[in-house]
Amino acid sequence: MNTRDIFTDNHVGKLFGVKYPIIQAGMVWTSGAKLAVAVSNAGGLGIIGSGSMKPDLLRQQIRKAFSLTANPFGVNIPLLRGDSDDLVRVCLEEGIGIIFSSAGNPKKYTKTLKSEGCTVIHVVPAVKFGLKAQAAGCDAVVAEGFEAGGHNGLDMVTTMALIPQMVDALDIPVIAAGGIGDGRGMAAAFCLGAKGVQVGTRFAASQESSSHANYKKAVLESNDTSTILGLLKIGPARMIKNHFTEAVAKAESMGAAAEELRELLGSKRERLGIFEGDIVEGQVEAGQIAGLIKDIPSASDIVESMVQEYKNTLNRLKFQ
Repeated sequence: MNTRDIFTDNHVGKLFGVKYPIIQAGMVWTSGAKLAVAVSNAGGLGIIGSGSMKPDLLRQQIRKAFSLTANPFGVNIPLLRGDSDDLVRVCLEEGIGIIFSSAGNPKKYTKTLKSEGCTVIHVVPAVKFGLKAQAAGCDAVVAEGFEAGGHNGLDMVTTMALIPQMVDALDIPVIAAGGIGDGRGMAAAFCLGAKGVQVGTRFAASQESSSHANYKKAVLESNDTSTILGLLKIGPARMIKNHFTEAVAKAESMGAAAEELRELLGSKRERLGIFEGDIVEGQVEAGQIAGLIKDIPSASDIVESMVQEYKNTLNRLKFQ
């Protein structure tokens, strides 16, 4: 394996028309046009996360991104959103050619999107869902281990275990996600058979991220045990530990029902933690890789450092 194999002849890079098979995850309250454009201009694939946007705001962000880059970028759409039809319509009206779907059945829109010439990728937490995405006509899948920040699969399969099994089971490209924050992680993902990587928390802690400064500070202060997977009965979410997660853990240990957990979660808890910066009572979503992050660089610097560290890792392995 050499850098030409990954950065010149890589199928995922060609699929998206980008220099590097590095995809910035579509994250709520974090990845608007500013971050997506910065990643795309650096040679990766930037993604606008529509999960925290109304259709009109998504349209504004798409138009802003088109005004700032001629490079490819995409949009992530959580399929369980009540207004997902409107979000899809906005993407098609505005000429988005790359759609990442998540949190739902990929059959919902894949046929329509493909008929409009879109490249469609679905995020999955287990092989059985990867097979469904392939059968639905998706061009690739993001296989996300439960190390990842935010919402995770109920089966809690780790990235290291998930990627090779997904690669063996599917004929379409597999993009690795969950616990990847530098070039070493990227090299490991490619060794397991992935054709690209999706990176979330590392880009959430970047200069162009729309996350609050308090959120970024909380990531910097994290270590390897600073996150917890909670809210298991209503949708597992990985968050930085705080007063809110303590309340969730206590409720779950006492056998709280799903409705009780929904009441505890309330509304706009993610916005409170990520965008408004309440790191005590907010839902501060971040992956286990947060403990590796020690600075807040530009998105361009993140892409460049990942590529260089990837190359250094391969060179080091040659001489071991």
